[in-house]
Amino acid sequence: MRNKKNIILTTLTITFLSCFTYVISQTKPAIEPRAAQDTVKSNRPNLIAIPTDSVFTDKGLKLKPYKKNAHASYYADRFNGKKTANGSRFSNSAYTAAHKKLPFGTRIKVTNEANGKFVIVKVTDRGPFVRTRELDLSKRAFMEIAKSKGSGAMKVTIETIVE
Repeated sequence: MRNKKNIILTTLTITFLSCFTYVISQTKPAIEPRAAQDTVKSNRPNLIAIPTDSVFTDKGLKLKPYKKNAHASYYADRFNGKKTANGSRFSNSAYTAAHKKLPFGTRIKVTNEANGKFVIVKVTDRGPFVRTRELDLSKRAFMEIAKSKGSGAMKVTIETIVE
């Protein structure tokens, strides 16, 4: 009985925090900060540059929900330096992921449902080849959002970044 109450309380808390975060993300500041003029010319000037090797706030990104409650794990160390399905070399210190269906080069926001931490990664490989898993993250990306550093899998929300 007590376990059911804890589950219900946790679910309500997560729902409340999700709604609160959404409302906060939709409000605009009274004064927009002025950005420095970029000296690089682009034929697509209104796009936000998305770094591939950093975690940052998701303000200003166009996100498209992909999947909730997805099961994510991370690559074993033995894959470090091996070729990925898109031809690049895998590095456990990069922000990359393997997904069964998403196109190579797709950038996705992966949010740990247990603690709300997220990371932006790029799909560079196919997998995971375990039926119950949806996503394999590089070790660096996984550990950055993991609740416990000893865990090997977690429930995540996947959102694609629309460019």
